[in-house]
Amino acid sequence: MPWDEGLVNSLVYEAPDPGTGRSLGYAKAINEALDIALAHDPGVFVLGQGVDDPGAMFGTTRGLQEKYGAARVFDTPLSEEGMMGVCTGAAMNGMRPVYMHNRPDFILLAFNQLVTHASKYHYMDNGQTTVPMVVWAAIGRGWGSGAQHSQSIQGLLLGVPGLKIVMPSTPYDAKGLMLAAIADNNPVLIFEHRWLMKKDGTVPEGFYTVPLGKGIYRRRGSDITIVGASHALEVALQAANKLAADGIESEIIDLRTLKPLDEQIIAESLKKTGKILVVDTGWAMGGVCAEIGCLAAEKWFDYLKSPVRRVGLPDIPTPAGYTLEQFYYPDAEKVAGVIREMVKK
Repeated sequence: MPWDEGLVNSLVYEAPDPGTGRSLGYAKAINEALDIALAHDPGVFVLGQGVDDPGAMFGTTRGLQEKYGAARVFDTPLSEEGMMGVCTGAAMNGMRPVYMHNRPDFILLAFNQLVTHASKYHYMDNGQTTVPMVVWAAIGRGWGSGAQHSQSIQGLLLGVPGLKIVMPSTPYDAKGLMLAAIADNNPVLIFEHRWLMKKDGTVPEGFYTVPLGKGIYRRRGSDITIVGASHALEVALQAANKLAADGIESEIIDLRTLKPLDEQIIAESLKKTGKILVVDTGWAMGGVCAEIGCLAAEKWFDYLKSPVRRVGLPDIPTPAGYTLEQFYYPDAEKVAGVIREMVKK
């Protein structure tokens, strides 16, 4: 098998040394991961609306069709459920599709195939069939995307058994998690954030993986634990660095994968700080914020010194106007305000 466990596990890295090694852009890191996977396994193919156009899915698929041909990297019709069915069937027969979407909103059109079929076959036939496929999408905001092109739907999928959910925040993790997702024998959803696409970071050359289900500390502190992923983590880091000047030291955990969830790292930090703030790019009601908040109350209540708090989107659809967006999306100042309240209490 091209993706045997021994190979994948032997090439796991935890984190690069900051400021050392090769610097690479976020989109280019994803592009490199896809290039490596396509070269490594003839069963890998990449598809999606616009993967072969000049924009190349934010640059993540640039040059891949020229290198591997239109049979392995190709544009798709506006038929999300049909194409998700094609991916599911191909995965069940030993191939490893990577289905790219411009926005998570378009995945909603394929929920029947993803939720009813791809996530369930392994359980329905006593483990005889695996469905190793990756479904990728980029969360949008900030350009008047409005209610139908900016939804963060990870919370909707969190309760579906059989799916794994990945949300990177660095170029290093974007590459390593993509390769780990392609190697995994389950359907894996990767949600990127459009605002991370221009980020640079240290990215090793060649093949490596970042383990699914393992979080990482992005900042150490003793006053409060902040948990999240993707661009929400970026905002939290900005807030924490600002508050450090006032003597408030926040500990920040990047979950990297929401499912499986690294409960151990959350418990370890919460035991030290006694206070937890959950941040997410999606709605605060239900979803990631609610699930982790519930876990804190259910499993680690004895550690808590104050109520669980969460910062996500308000319970309304996304506005299209620039001015309204400034009120709708949480920024570093809002997160810093919540941290101040919690630490003072």
